[in-house]
Amino acid sequence: MHLAILGLLEQRAPVGRETWRSFWDQLGDGSLDRAQAVALLTSLATRLPDHETLRHLLDSLAERRPARPADRWPGTVNVVGTGGGPRTFNISTASAFVAAAAGVRVVKTGSRAYSSSLGSVDLLERLGIRLTSSYEQTEGTLERYGIAFAGPFVYPAQLTRLARTVAPLSMKPFGRFLNALGPFLADLPVTAQVTGVSASAPLTGLRALAGTVTDRTLWLTSNDRGADELLGFADNTIHTNGDAGGEFTVKAGELVSSEGGFDDLGPAADPASAPDHFLSVLGGTAGEVATRTVCLNAAALAVASGHLTDWSRAVAAAEEAVRGGAARALAERVRADQARPLVRAGGAAHV
Repeated sequence: MHLAILGLLEQRAPVGRETWRSFWDQLGDGSLDRAQAVALLTSLATRLPDHETLRHLLDSLAERRPARPADRWPGTVNVVGTGGGPRTFNISTASAFVAAAAGVRVVKTGSRAYSSSLGSVDLLERLGIRLTSSYEQTEGTLERYGIAFAGPFVYPAQLTRLARTVAPLSMKPFGRFLNALGPFLADLPVTAQVTGVSASAPLTGLRALAGTVTDRTLWLTSNDRGADELLGFADNTIHTNGDAGGEFTVKAGELVSSEGGFDDLGPAADPASAPDHFLSVLGGTAGEVATRTVCLNAAALAVASGHLTDWSRAVAAAEEAVRGGAARALAERVRADQARPLVRAGGAAHV
């Protein structure tokens, strides 16, 4: 059995970068069998290791990535959650559209459902909105719409190799690990990232990891209701990487009304009705609690990115984007444009 797996099982000391390098090398050359790949994923999904082991794991993957643009995308924020909280509609995806309609440059990363019925990728697919396939295309989409949904190219290729190695076993049983580390695996030249952490994710370990991130502003949000989004009816804590790291709170009722609860957010829509319900959220016709929730989360994107510095102004701008119709109009525009055939120019796909 590979030393990386033994180290995870014994947890006597952190698994170092060289050990992880060896694991990926053997995975790549085919000398690592399916049983060992399953054992590694099972161990990570059962109990996440110490943050040093996770940092070495992430670094060992990062050094294998193809080169990405050296220049950062100014004022751009990535929004991605850990999943696993109470089942609601796709709040972070809705807040991405609302923030973009309010002038924030937003990239949304995510996945298909692991612990929910409908992940962000599943929803976008049903809406007819395509994921980008390269940094060039992502940047072009950002310039055109102010929002882009990054595809699998931002994640390490080794994860795809793991999935192929364990096939026909699905990766869904390992969702806890994939959800928790997913926000740290996406490689994008953004200047900020907002990641919601649900009660099912290891907040302490993720905070330690966040403290080692120096190339972007990183916010981890959590609340006393266990959701991986900010809630007007909950006390929310925002953990920042900053200099030495810190935190601040957004209390229930502080920025938006505290009335309502999860039942008032509307259903975690079934796949068939999800697109219509999602568009009703963007249009402000899915109820006041849903509107306030997406606006609060959109405000966080505006402040984290530096687009606005005042939270009250950020909430007001988000509300205007919803009630004035800009948020839904943006989603409808992207859908309509991407319904047209792709034209390839210079190796990149354009609408």
